[in-house]
Amino acid sequence: MTIMVAMSGGVDSTVAAFLLQSQGHICAGGMMDLGITENAHHDAEAAAERLGIPFHLFDCAEVFKREVVARFAEAYRAGLTPNPCVDCNRLLKFGLLAQNAEQMGFERFATGHYARTARAGGRFLLQKALDLTKDQSYFLYGLSQEQLSRACFPLGELTKTRVREIALEQGFPNARKTESQDICFVPDGDYAALVEESGAFPKGRFVDTCGNDLGEHRGIVRYTVGQRRGLGIAAPRPLYVREIRPETNTVVLAEDGELYEKTLTANRINLIATPRLDRPERFSVKIRCRHKEQPATVTQTDEDTLRIEFDTPQRAIAPGQSAVLYDGETVIGGGTIVQKPSGVSHK
Repeated sequence: MTIMVAMSGGVDSTVAAFLLQSQGHICAGGMMDLGITENAHHDAEAAAERLGIPFHLFDCAEVFKREVVARFAEAYRAGLTPNPCVDCNRLLKFGLLAQNAEQMGFERFATGHYARTARAGGRFLLQKALDLTKDQSYFLYGLSQEQLSRACFPLGELTKTRVREIALEQGFPNARKTESQDICFVPDGDYAALVEESGAFPKGRFVDTCGNDLGEHRGIVRYTVGQRRGLGIAAPRPLYVREIRPETNTVVLAEDGELYEKTLTANRINLIATPRLDRPERFSVKIRCRHKEQPATVTQTDEDTLRIEFDTPQRAIAPGQSAVLYDGETVIGGGTIVQKPSGVSHK
């Protein structure tokens, strides 16, 4: 089988390509030039050369800027907490890059993500990786049936430790290469500076849940739901960001107990395991990548909206983040959190 492997120069994508090559597949490396760092492709090209496979670099900078970076900035301007990796996977990596691979005649498209695919009832499924500490299925819930039909995740049944062992055994130079935890286009973590490139955000007011003034904030793009550090507010008890209101340029602060909610609404939904939810269903739901999934009742209220009611209140539900549904190891689907109740729910 002919397979293009998305390569970054890191250990995961290199081992993914090696494993497929070892299984007898005809592989090539492919990388998106996102216009972020000059010569960013050198490590990936060197890894492909080490494996003895062709390497292709695709200019994706304009699409990336428009579909990922601009969406990211727009979300922050709207008082949301975006999830750019979900958009990048759906639109760029498994979108534009995979389409280029298909046009070149490659039968499948592989990445170094820690996830698995399966097939049941005529549908292609997305499943968690066996190494739950590295599972990346949360960031892949936006993939379509067509994208999953061609996707290949060679690392899905391996631990990260084993992947590094394979790289060391093969003498790959990147065997001990560290992983970046930052958003790729915000390597210094200063996302506010990126958003403010299109115009500075005015200072505004911190208020409590009753609307009482608590002091001045530095611009809404500098705050996210659940944040405590960097508020610069003196109070007898710790305060956290509960809500961001761009329409009034205010940031609502509250004590920890006021951050808990039982229900949320999500739109821009993508269902994988089923075409739609015809009745309320019981699933486990994850509301951010490091959140431990929690039991909930999920109802599809229209073609593009889910209502999720948790068994117990969840802390710091952030509009803009992804709510992803699981049935055991299988990803049912998910959507973008757009709303939570305006009332205060205590833990």
